[in-house]
Amino acid sequence: MAKVLLVTPPFTQLNAPYPAVPCLTRTLRTAGHDTVQADLGLESALRLFSRDGLLKLFASARASRVPPGSRLAWAFEMAERYLDTIEPVVRFLQGRDPTLAHRVCHARFLPEGPRFDRLQDESWAFGTLGVTDRARFLCTLYLEDLADLVTELLVPEYRFSRYGESLALAATDFAVMAKVLAQPGNFVDELAAGVMEALLDRHRPQVVGFTVPFPGTLLGALRAAQVVRRWDPRTRVVLGGGFVNTELRDLRAPALFDIVDFVTLDDGEEPMIAMLEHLEGARGAGALCRTFVRDGSSVRFIAGDRPPDLSGVPRGFPSFDGLPLDGYLSVLELLNPTHRLWSDGRWNRMPLAHGCYWKRCAFCDVTLPHVADFRPGRARDIVDRMEHIVAETGQSGFHFVDEAAPPALLRAMALEILERGLVVSWWGNVRFEEAFTPDLCRLLAASGCIAVSGGLEIASDRLLKRMRKGVTVAQVARAAAAFTGASIMVHAYLMYGFPSQTEQEIVDSLERVRQLFDEGLIQSGFWHRFYATAHAPVGRCPAEFGITITGPERGDFAWNDLEYVDAAGCDADAYGPALDTALYHFMHGQGLDRDVRSWFDRRVPRPNVPKSEVRRAVAGLRTMSSGAPGSCRLVWLGGRADIAPAPASSRTGKEILQVAAAGGVRTFRLPGPQARWLKACLDRSRPRGRGGKPYPTVEEVAERHPGGPAAFASFIARQTWRAVREDGLLLVPSSR
Repeated sequence: MAKVLLVTPPFTQLNAPYPAVPCLTRTLRTAGHDTVQADLGLESALRLFSRDGLLKLFASARASRVPPGSRLAWAFEMAERYLDTIEPVVRFLQGRDPTLAHRVCHARFLPEGPRFDRLQDESWAFGTLGVTDRARFLCTLYLEDLADLVTELLVPEYRFSRYGESLALAATDFAVMAKVLAQPGNFVDELAAGVMEALLDRHRPQVVGFTVPFPGTLLGALRAAQVVRRWDPRTRVVLGGGFVNTELRDLRAPALFDIVDFVTLDDGEEPMIAMLEHLEGARGAGALCRTFVRDGSSVRFIAGDRPPDLSGVPRGFPSFDGLPLDGYLSVLELLNPTHRLWSDGRWNRMPLAHGCYWKRCAFCDVTLPHVADFRPGRARDIVDRMEHIVAETGQSGFHFVDEAAPPALLRAMALEILERGLVVSWWGNVRFEEAFTPDLCRLLAASGCIAVSGGLEIASDRLLKRMRKGVTVAQVARAAAAFTGASIMVHAYLMYGFPSQTEQEIVDSLERVRQLFDEGLIQSGFWHRFYATAHAPVGRCPAEFGITITGPERGDFAWNDLEYVDAAGCDADAYGPALDTALYHFMHGQGLDRDVRSWFDRRVPRPNVPKSEVRRAVAGLRTMSSGAPGSCRLVWLGGRADIAPAPASSRTGKEILQVAAAGGVRTFRLPGPQARWLKACLDRSRPRGRGGKPYPTVEEVAERHPGGPAAFASFIARQTWRAVREDGLLLVPSSR
C-alpha cells in the first residue's frame, strides 16, 4: 500500500491549519490508506523566524546590497538584537511563554523598524488593550518588519501569508510559471526546500499531494513538487485544491506534468482514492476520477464514470493529528476585535455543509460544484465532530468555513450544543437575511457564537438586486442589529466596482456603511474590488450585466479573472484608496461624524442617502417581542424554576415563582395555577435533559394556560412575560 503525504504549501495564515488537508487526511485514513499530513507553510515560516533563519536572512540581505538611503538599513544595525529576541518572540506568539508580554510592553525589548510607525495611528487602542494583546500586536509588527526585509531586498513575491500571488494570477500560459521554476530557487524557495526534504526523509512517502487553496500558494506548491522530483522521481505528485478547481478547469499544459503526475478537480476524496487504487493495481488509468494526466504531448481529462464508493466514509471532517498544533502563531495584524479573528487564535477550521444554499450571487462562481452542490450536514453529526476535535486538539474554538451557513442548520446545531452542555466558541460566514431574528441570534450566542461575517457587498438596493444577492440594505441592517443585540460581532464584506455602479452609488454606499458603524451594527469590514470571473454569471453572461469581455487571451493554464469594459460604470479604481481609508477609521471608531465626501481626494457628489436611513430600518426591530407566533417553539436558556410557598399571612392565593437566569434569581408573585403553568413552560423548554423530546410550541403552551388561549394572549402583554423573555425565554422557528 502506498504511503501518502498531504501538504499545505507556503503560505497561508499562521494561526491555524487550513482545513483542506486535515479533511482529506481523515477521509483517506478511514478508507484504509496510510496517510500523514504536514503544513509546509507553517514549518517554513518557523524556520525563517528562528535564529538560524535570521542569520541566513541577514547574510543574504547584506549580499544583495541595500540601496543607499533605504528605510531597511536599520535592520542591519539591529541584527544582533533580532537574533537575541526572535526565538522568545515566537515562543510567546505560540502561547508558550506568556510572561514575556510584560517585558515586550514595558521595556525597549523589541527592535523597532518601520512597521512600528503604526503605533502613532493605533495609540487609541492601547488604553483598552490588555498586556498580552498589546504585546502580541508589537510582536506582529516585529515579524512584519522582518518579512518586509525579505520582500524588499530578496524575494519581491513574498508576503507574510502568501507567496507568488501575482505570478499565479498572471499565468494564463504555464510558460509564465515554467520560466520562474526553471530559475534557481531564491531565499524563500531554499528555506522551504530544506523543510520539504526533511519531511520526505521523515515520512518516505510514495505519493505526495499538495492542496493549492489560493493563488498565493501555487508557486510554493510547485517549488515543493520540484523537491519531490529531485528526492525520488518515482514518487507520484498530485495537485488539487481551490485554486486548481477554479483556475485550471481547462488545463492544457503538458509541461506542468514534468513536475506533477496528477491534477484533480473539485472534492478531492474520490479522485485521490481512485488514483491510489490505480497505483495499487485495483483500477486502470482510464478509471481515474476528475483527474488530468499527461497523454503523450497533450493533456487528457478523465471524468470517471465509476467513482469510488465512499458511503460510510466521513467527508469534511478534519483530523489535525500529526500537525504541530503547538507551533502555530497567534498574530494581531489588526487591532479591531472582529477583524483580528482571521489571524489570532488557534481555531479548528471545518465546514458545516458542502456548497452554498443560496448559490445565486452574480459575482460568485456559482456554476462550480464546490458552490453549486449544496449538501448540508446533520446537526448531531456536526456536534459529534466538534466533541471529537476538542478531545483531539484540546482547543474549543471553531471557525466554520462555509460559503454561507444555513440559518436552519445553525439553529439545529445550537440546540444540539446546548442540549449536550458543550462549551465551545465559534464563528463563520452567513447571509444577512431576516431568518436571523433577535431570538435566533440569542440562541446562537448561547451556543458559543462570538462573530459572523457576511456580504453587504455594494450597499445599494439597485445593485444588490442586479447582483441577485436576495437582500436589501434594510434587511442587512436588521440582521446585523439582531446579531449585535445578542453581543455577536459582525464583519461585513463590502464591494465596489460592480458593473454599472456610478460615482453617486459609491458615495452612497460609503454613507450607508458609515451609518452602520455609527449605529454599532457592524464592527469590521473589508472592501473588495469587483472582478469578473469566468465561472460567475457576470463572466458567463456579460451582456446581461452591460459589460464586454476584452481578455485575457485564453491560454493553456489558469483561466478565471477576466478583463472587461463597463461602459455604464465609473472608474471604480480611482475610489478604492478613499474607501479603504474611511473604513480603516470607521473600524477604529474614528471619523464617524465626518461628511463622507471628505475621504475622497476629488470632488464627489453629496450622498443621496437620508442621514437616518439605517436607524429607521432597524427602528421596528425589538430584541424582545411582545408577540408570540403560534408555530414558534420555546427555548429557555435559564435554569430551573421553583415554586416557593407563599407566606402564611398571604391570603391572595398567589404563589412565588423563583426563576434562575444568567443575571441571578428573579422572583414573580403569580396566581397559583399561573405560577405552576409558567414553571412547567420553562422546565419543558430547557435544552438539557430533553431525551429527544420536541420543544413546546407557542400554540401548545397557550392551550395549557389556565385561562386558555385568550388568557394567554393577555398574559404575554404583561411585564412578567417580558421579564422572562429578557431573561432568556426564546421563540425560535419550529424545527424540533
